[in-house]
Amino acid sequence: MDLPDMRFLGHSTVRLRMGGRVVLTDPVLTPRIGPLRRVVPGVAAEDVRDVDLVLISHLHADHLHLGSLRMLPRDTRVVVPRGAGAWLRGKGLPRIEELGVGEQRDFGGLRVTGVPADHSGHRWGPRLTTGPQSSAMGHLLEADGLRVYLSGDTGLFDGMDDIAAMGRIDVAALPVWGWGPNLGPGHLDPAGAADAVARLGARVAVPVHWGTLAVTGLPGMPGPVGSKMRRLLVAPPYEFAAAVAAAGHPTAVLVVPPGETVSPERAR
Repeated sequence: MDLPDMRFLGHSTVRLRMGGRVVLTDPVLTPRIGPLRRVVPGVAAEDVRDVDLVLISHLHADHLHLGSLRMLPRDTRVVVPRGAGAWLRGKGLPRIEELGVGEQRDFGGLRVTGVPADHSGHRWGPRLTTGPQSSAMGHLLEADGLRVYLSGDTGLFDGMDDIAAMGRIDVAALPVWGWGPNLGPGHLDPAGAADAVARLGARVAVPVHWGTLAVTGLPGMPGPVGSKMRRLLVAPPYEFAAAVAAAGHPTAVLVVPPGETVSPERAR
């Protein structure tokens, strides 16, 4: 099967080479983010030194991480949801551009379209009304005869049918869990991600947003809480693959551990 040059670097961070561009999504590159600690090896320097385009899906700190953005070359173009640009420029990041839902932009040989997502767009959570706010979104990438859908954080929503109607999706990177023992609203679990696959009709699905971050100390706790967290760092992508297969969807699920390359040999 034809696939883009693609690596899952952990959480929602995916590296793609398409249309002559090296793209990084929602980069999380540091050993920890606030109370969250990385539980897998860090991102290799060679995976980020040649990045020239970053796509940010929303403002939450585990997707728009200022420390990680500052680790990238200063000439890296960072594309954020419309309305977030001024706040990011105020943080000293020089090459900030905005893209809104329904908008399209060409970056050399790569076309990027902003698509909707069902998720809070506030920097610090859905209950707050002041502070940085912009609509959460996904991205549809087109180049080299391939179309890749990067959902960002999202729940299941009817607009996925509209995304499918835009044309064949060769690869869909879909979240299947998060970083804690429970999921809040606006997230896909393995069963929800399988339902999303049915709506999208993607040829290949790559589960992301799993197995990378956990609350410091939680996986090592004794008893059922620690046991549950250890399971959730491993099981969700395989549960997703099983749910897709049980529903009879023809989508090939490629389960890729953090840091590894997406390849057909990963099919489940």
